[in-house]
This record gives sequence, C-alpha cells and structure tokens, in this order.
Amino acid sequence: MTSSSLKETIEKASQGDRLNPDQALGLYEGADLLTLGRLAQNARFRHNPQPVVTYAVDRNINYTNICVSGCAFCAFYKEKEAPEAYVMDRNTLNAKCDETVSLGGTQILYQGGLNPDLDISWHEQQVAYMKSKGLHVHGYSPPEIVFMAQKEGLPIHDVIERLKEAGLGSIPGGGAEILVDRVRQKISPNKASTSQWLEVMRSAHHLGLKTTATMMFGHVETLEERILHLSAIRELQDETGGFTAFIPWPYQPGKNTLSGQAAGGTTYLRTLAISRIFLDNVPHIQASWVTQGHHIGQIALHFGADDMGSTMIEENVVASAGVRNAMTQKQIIRLIETAGFEAAQRNTLYQPVEKGRKATP
Repeated sequence: MTSSSLKETIEKASQGDRLNPDQALGLYEGADLLTLGRLAQNARFRHNPQPVVTYAVDRNINYTNICVSGCAFCAFYKEKEAPEAYVMDRNTLNAKCDETVSLGGTQILYQGGLNPDLDISWHEQQVAYMKSKGLHVHGYSPPEIVFMAQKEGLPIHDVIERLKEAGLGSIPGGGAEILVDRVRQKISPNKASTSQWLEVMRSAHHLGLKTTATMMFGHVETLEERILHLSAIRELQDETGGFTAFIPWPYQPGKNTLSGQAAGGTTYLRTLAISRIFLDNVPHIQASWVTQGHHIGQIALHFGADDMGSTMIEENVVASAGVRNAMTQKQIIRLIETAGFEAAQRNTLYQPVEKGRKATP
C-alpha cells in the first residue's frame, strides 16, 4: 500500500467507514501501532460510547479431555487409553456448579473433546442439570456440534435445537482457529471445516441463540488469511446479527504441540485493533488476558477492547500449554479501574448483573 493509499485508508477508518479486506491488510501492515490503537479506540467508542468495561464471573468446565481430533496445536486432549483421560462425573459437575454460584458466577462455559463414547442424550442431561442449578450454559463449540451431528446422523440444526430445548443458552466461538481451509488442513484436519463452523453459527442464530466468535492466530496462517477470517465473521454477522463478541487470541506453543514462538504483545495489540476496526457490525471485542497476562490485557482496553472476558474460576486448555494467568473478581475490577474505566459485571448475553444479585440465566 502506498503512503497516499495508507493515508486515505486511515482517514476512512477514522470516519467509521467500512474497510474492504485489502484496505484492512494495508492498514495492518502499514500503520504504526499507536495509529492503529487510536483508530480502534475511536471505533470502540462508536459502538460503546460509555467508558465502561464489562467482565463476567464464570467457570470453564471441560467435561472430557478424550478427543479423536488430535489437533496439532492442542496440549489438552488425551487418547481414551491414556492414564490422564477422563469424563467428568455428575458429582464433580455438581460441586463445580455449586462453587461457581457461591462465588457469584452466573454462567458455565462448557466445552470438551470430541469423545465418541458420549451421545447426544448424555449431553442433553448435562445441560439440563446445569440449567437446573440456575446457571446459564454457554456451551459446545461448533466442532463439538458437528461431531455430534455426524455421530448421531442428524442435521446440525436438529442437534442445536435439541441442546437448546435441554437448556443451552448460547454457543462459544471456539474451534474457529483460522477460518481458511488451507490452514485447517494443516493444524486440525479432523475437525469441522470452515463451512461447517459457519453453518453451526448460522443455524444457532436462526434458532435464536447468540454466539461469540474467536480467532486463534500466530501459527501457520498468513496475514492475508487472518483478514479472510475476519471477513467470514463480518459476512455472517451481516446476514444474521447473532454474534455478541469477537475474541482474538494468540496461539500458545506447548509441550508436544505445533512448534513456534508465541506472538508477542505488539502483534496481539495490532491484531486486536484491526479486529475492532474491521468488524464494524460486532458490538463487543474481548481482551485476552488469559493468554497475554494482566498488563497486556489492560493495555488492550486502549486498543479497541471493551470487555475483559471472565475471571475464569477454572481454565484448563490454555493452562495445559504452560500458560497460567488467574484473576479474582476484585483484581479484574481493579485492573479495569486503574486503566481509566468503570467496571461492570455482565452475563453471557452482555446484560448487566446487578450488584448483590445473580443474573437470570
């Protein structure tokens, strides 16, 4: 991109006009970090004018680590015969739910491996049980739903409908990695394709379920492919309006996983900023303090993010790669406030949680 073209693109972004993929790529490659931050922060305040940063109190429950996908980047999964392999029993689930409620949590992020021994009826019972505990169930990434559909011989729409009837409240955007099949064939060839991931989200939105979207970057993808990923999200959002938030996070190399060097803070902030600028139809952008640590998470609030994610009462997948960051509710509030914002607890659907009260799931 020439200097004059870059200047025009910066002006276009500053006005809040929609960028095409080539312009977004040129902006990513050509603009300095602080310019990207300024443009992203302007976009953030167009979407969310108040100086408020939201956060959630929830628990990430991984119901099984048995998985047949064998993704090259995953340090969490185990084969069925491995000593560490597990399927969570009801007593353990009950204890985790009760502790979540006692700590002021309002929801469960519920995900697991692609375990062929668990049928859809088992999943329906688990969802219904968590719902009965008064918790919103934000569960089952698109690859899990695609796997269930294939195992049961059911359309994706029907699987989501059954889970919704059991009490599923929304769907997380996990398993997206990079929504380009060239990349997916290299790092997760046994998992849902780009079109299948998008079909799950389209079906969920048509059934009235809100979802989030994610991007795991910094492995084998090109910068052009990151923009293609953002384009796929934006196009589906134009169609359905069902995404509540977008969460970009960098790949964390771990033991026995895809080799490479973790993306640093600068790369993360540039990618976060471009996400906020380009995704002009997604209301919220979430900071990834779990992978980046508290201080970069705080800086992200000045690079387009308006949400700090969750306190993560429990997190296992990123931790399995050797990255362990934790935060209490008091700490996350302090982090937000010292960055110059007002902290507000929310539920999964970005509705406020009143102080001293639990949100309606």
